[in-house]
Amino acid sequence: MEQMTLFDDRKQTAPLASRLRPATLEDFAGQEHLLGEGKMLRQLIERDQISSMIFWGPPGVGKTTLASIIANRTKADFINFSAVTSGIKEIKEVMNQAENSRRMGVRTVLFVDEIHRFNKAQQDAFLPFVEKGSIVLIGATTENPSFEVNAALLSRCRVFVLKALEEADLIKVLRHALTSPAGFGPQNVRITDRQVEAIAAFANGDARTALNTLEMAVTNGEISADGLLVTDEGLEQCISRKSLLYDKNGEEHYNLISALHKSMRNSDPDAAIYWMCRMLEGGENPLYIARRLIRFASEDVGMADSHALQVAVAAYQACHFLGMPECDVHLTHAVTYLAMAPKSNALYTACEMCKQDVKNMRAEPVPLNLRNAPTKLMKDLEYGKGYEYAHDTVEKLTHMQCMPESLSGRVYYHPTDQGEERAVKDRLNEIKAWKSDRR
Repeated sequence: MEQMTLFDDRKQTAPLASRLRPATLEDFAGQEHLLGEGKMLRQLIERDQISSMIFWGPPGVGKTTLASIIANRTKADFINFSAVTSGIKEIKEVMNQAENSRRMGVRTVLFVDEIHRFNKAQQDAFLPFVEKGSIVLIGATTENPSFEVNAALLSRCRVFVLKALEEADLIKVLRHALTSPAGFGPQNVRITDRQVEAIAAFANGDARTALNTLEMAVTNGEISADGLLVTDEGLEQCISRKSLLYDKNGEEHYNLISALHKSMRNSDPDAAIYWMCRMLEGGENPLYIARRLIRFASEDVGMADSHALQVAVAAYQACHFLGMPECDVHLTHAVTYLAMAPKSNALYTACEMCKQDVKNMRAEPVPLNLRNAPTKLMKDLEYGKGYEYAHDTVEKLTHMQCMPESLSGRVYYHPTDQGEERAVKDRLNEIKAWKSDRR
C-alpha cells in the first residue's frame, strides 16, 4: 500500500518506461475512443468527477498511467493498492482511513492494480464502502471483469475497455523516448525508421514492451565518437527474431503475401506454411494473415469446399482470442486446409463479371413481381403482381423472371467440376433444364 509516492519522479536509473510515464492527458498515447476531445473519460478526469470504474485491457496500454494522471489531477486523497501484496487486513485499514476522511469531507480515490487477483472475500470487503461513497474505486485488470470481478461490485463500476496500441501510437512513444531529456535525448542515439517500426511491430500493442526493447537495443548499441548506433544485428538479438526487420508496408510485405496465396492456389501446403511462417517471423500481424485467408477461401476455393470459409473465419477468431505466439498453429491449420482443398474461382469470376455490369449498365428498376406491397397504394400500383411463391410447388421452382429485362439470360456463375461444386453444377443444370422444358 502506497500513497502518491508511487508516481513521484523517478531517478535516471529507473527503467525507461517508468521515467517516461505520461503525467498529462496531452502526453498520453492511444485510447482516442476514451480520451479524445469530448470523450467521456477525458471529461471525467478533467473535471475531477471520477466515479468508481474499472480499466480493462491488455498489458502496456496505459491502465496504470491513467491512474497516475488521475492522481496528479484529483483533489481527493489518492491511494495505490496492489492486489498482489495486499490482503483483508490491509483492505480494512485503508477502508477505515477512507471512512474517516469522508466524515471530514475529503474524498478518497483508491486505485487497485490487478484487481482480478483479489478473491471474492477481498472484493466483498470493498463493496459497502463503495456503496456509501467512502471510496471511489478504480480497478485495473487484464482479465474480463465479467468473470473476475464480483457482480455486485461490477454493477457499481463503469467499465472502460482499453485497446492494444496501434503501431503508429507505439512509434510516437518510441520517438518521444529518443528525444526526451528523461529518455535518450542527451545520448544522440542513431536508429533508423525501419528499426523503430520493427520494435513497434514486435511490441504487439504494448508500450512497456516497446520501451523495454528500445532500452535494451540502445544499451547494446555501438558507441562511436558522434553518438550511439543501434545496429540490425544488435536489435535482432534483442527481439529474438531474425527476419523482423523487413518493411511491412513495402515490397517485401506484398511479395510474401503473394507467395503465400500462390502456394495455396497451387495446392502446395509445405510452401504455403513456409511463407506464412516467414511473415509471422517478420512481425506481421496474424490477423492480417487470417483476413487474407478468409478472402482466399471464397476467391480460390469457393463452392468447391464451402467449409473452407468456416475454417478461415475460425482461424481469424482463434488469432483474435489467443494472439501470438500461440495462434501460429491455427494459421497453419487454415493454410494447410486451404492448400489441400479443391480449387474453384467461379465465385470470384461471377462477382467480377457482375460488378462490371452493375458499373457500366443502366440501373434497371426492380421488376414489379419482385417488389413487396405492404400498403394499399403499392398494391394498386401492381407491386408484387405476378410473384410466384416457390414453396407452393412440388419442385420448389417457378418460371418467374428475376433478372431485369435487359439482362435476361445473363449468366455470371459457371460452376466447375471441382470438389463439392460438381454437385452444385449438376443441381444448377437440373434447374435450368426444368425451366427450359416448361417455358
